[in-house]
Amino acid sequence: MMAKNTEIVLTGRRVLVTGGSRGLGEAFVRALVQAGARVIISDVLHARGQALSDELGEAAHYVPMDMSDPIGITQGVNAAAAHWGGLDGLVNNAAVTNSGGKDMNALSIETWDHVMAVNVRGPWLATVAATPHLAASGSGRVVNLASDTALWGAPRLMAYVSSKGAVMAMTRSMARELGPQGITVNAVAPGLTVVEATAYVPEARHQFYREGRAIERAQMPEDVTATVLFLLTRSSGYVTGQVLPVNGGFVMN
Repeated sequence: MMAKNTEIVLTGRRVLVTGGSRGLGEAFVRALVQAGARVIISDVLHARGQALSDELGEAAHYVPMDMSDPIGITQGVNAAAAHWGGLDGLVNNAAVTNSGGKDMNALSIETWDHVMAVNVRGPWLATVAATPHLAASGSGRVVNLASDTALWGAPRLMAYVSSKGAVMAMTRSMARELGPQGITVNAVAPGLTVVEATAYVPEARHQFYREGRAIERAQMPEDVTATVLFLLTRSSGYVTGQVLPVNGGFVMN
């Protein structure tokens, strides 16, 4: 079922969503299509990405993209722009965790480097590749997916938490660099969301979140989509360089 975000209108907006074949990425894709956008789904899960594109019809198109591959990122972004004749928005959603449940002294350098490559270097390079297309749009929008784990210091998740803290800092610098070209850059920091990718998280951590939120219930993908969609609209043009926690009040700025 598509999330209901019919109050947000994105008719004709051309948006690339990385990691768009499942979880929050899939929720963003479905909500964007419902709001009238034309979407490029990118991922390394090719069968799932293509199946989602086929299901959504003419409003969606799948482009393979590995966020650990610098050349592939540039090629993928350019292919996405070529398909729709430009880009109005980029959602840097793709990420890996890989460090969950491990003390920091148990992490390998290879794991650390891979998490940083996908979660930090990938969004940087995707944004660089998308910048000319977003500037040509006249109202380009970048939304980076951070995480509230970097706001409260989640333990035993060091590589992921560090990468999402870097995404927040990068968002602010990007906003200043790209603002003169009419491009806004913001980050959304969800809390622990019930999706396929969080199935590994122990129930005790889910309970910790539920009890610590001002809104005491599980966080679902549809709790995040409306915020992301708003930041992709033309109406959000004076909001930039911000990190918006969307976590039911678990962390409050």
